[in-house]
Amino acid sequence: MALNIKPLADRVLVEPQQAETKTASGIIIPDNAKEKPQKGIVVAVGKGTKEEPTTVKVGDAVLYGKYAGTELKLEGTDYLIMRESDILAIV
Repeated sequence: MALNIKPLADRVLVEPQQAETKTASGIIIPDNAKEKPQKGIVVAVGKGTKEEPTTVKVGDAVLYGKYAGTELKLEGTDYLIMRESDILAIV
């Protein structure tokens, strides 16, 4: 199902991955102690600016800063909309 949203300029819409629910050793992490995820999948990309065209594409897995972007909820799913410069790396 395609989203009916198109980011403007150098903005990128990212769907964050779910926070880890269990540690490597098997300890279950309660909801209030979960870290905010810093990895997600690009869902929509703006066209960029004349000086800086966008380099990420829809479907890229990206890492972003802990406090990057603005949270929004569309059709029951949480997303982050951020500037492409807030993205640290493509993984």
